[in-house]
Amino acid sequence: MKAGNVSYGKLADLPTQIPLFPLSGALLLPAGNMPLNIFEPRYLSMVEDAMLGDRVVGVIQPRFDIGEELEVPLLCEVGCLGRITAFQETGDGRLMINLAGVCRFRIMAEIDGLSGYRRAEIAGFGQDLEDNSADAKAVDRDGLLRTFKMFLEANDMEADWDGVREADTETLVNTLSMMSPYGPAEKQALLEAPDLKTRSETLVAITEIMLARESGDSSSTLQ
Repeated sequence: MKAGNVSYGKLADLPTQIPLFPLSGALLLPAGNMPLNIFEPRYLSMVEDAMLGDRVVGVIQPRFDIGEELEVPLLCEVGCLGRITAFQETGDGRLMINLAGVCRFRIMAEIDGLSGYRRAEIAGFGQDLEDNSADAKAVDRDGLLRTFKMFLEANDMEADWDGVREADTETLVNTLSMMSPYGPAEKQALLEAPDLKTRSETLVAITEIMLARESGDSSSTLQ
């Protein structure tokens, strides 16, 4: 896996302690890109500290099922490592950055934070660093594109179909997953899908349920 100028080929290439960036409803996936506008003081400090080190932060969702009223929100167990590949000062105190997805991780334990932001000991998902061309071949690409087209038509939206058709399957699945306008639970399900084929099938299932609900079929449920 390459992110910017750095290649991550094995788990030993990853940091074991990372800063955490909790973002509800956000989804970063390996090889994906996430532009962010940073303005909170604690996260400005987090980015500055990361830039002095390995430039890696962990994007993770707060728990969406319990603990929402807690002063320090509980976090989901699984997030995604992102490497800062672009960094720009705006002149008004904000930072514009881009995170390139490296691999998913699981929180093993939270450790003492710094400057108001949280940190954790993590274990990376080694399979995200491996060649997944076999997984990509198992994806029903035509079925995914059909569902994507139905979603666009239902919402009066258009797409650059030349670009969509030219995208490799991994990029297509992960980009559509990251762009999907779904809630935290759906985004977490897409993140935690064990392989690319399952992620594609999950995205199709969620989209079909949403389309059915919009058409008035309230009996549709995600199994």
